[in-house]
Amino acid sequence: MDLATLLAFAAAFFVFAASPGPDNMTIIARTLSHGAVSGLAYGAGTVAGILIFLCLAAFGLSLLASEMGTAMTVLRYAGALWLIWTGIRLWTAEPVVPALQPTGSGNLLSAFATGIALNLGNPKMPLFYVALLPNVAGTALTPLSVLELAAVILAVEVVVIGGHVLMAMRARRLLHSPAVVRRVNRTAGAVMAGTGATLIVTR
Repeated sequence: MDLATLLAFAAAFFVFAASPGPDNMTIIARTLSHGAVSGLAYGAGTVAGILIFLCLAAFGLSLLASEMGTAMTVLRYAGALWLIWTGIRLWTAEPVVPALQPTGSGNLLSAFATGIALNLGNPKMPLFYVALLPNVAGTALTPLSVLELAAVILAVEVVVIGGHVLMAMRARRLLHSPAVVRRVNRTAGAVMAGTGATLIVTR
């Protein structure tokens, strides 16, 4: 795949990845509440989901994935309910100033799995690959082109996810009192719960 094609894909994917949406809002909320590692774990899950769809596209299964309504709905609901539960817990949590908070990043495996589930259950993902990939790679993806596209996706996501985590960590350093921490916790909790509720009602 030539460089111009990869750059065009990178530009299109960057717009897709960096645009405001549930994933980026959740990365910020998790970073504010549990630290950078938790935000990165969720982000890694979203990237894993994206790469799974890339592999489906490579095997010509994107249309099949878009038709797997029941399985995708279950995944979306499971991830959405977990976000709502996490948001409620964060809203009701006792505020702890980050400098005094015990070392830990929450359940990283659950954050990673939630990121995967929400991406696999996102009905827009198969449509994105059905619409974009044929214009980039033609009607078939070779193993080499899959690796090249995966490398582009990873590079773009490092910038996007890393940028959101860094932005949230800068904001987190401003949390110097329990009252401020409580407000931030409730804001982040509301974002998580609202994101989960939105995903449930989205068709």
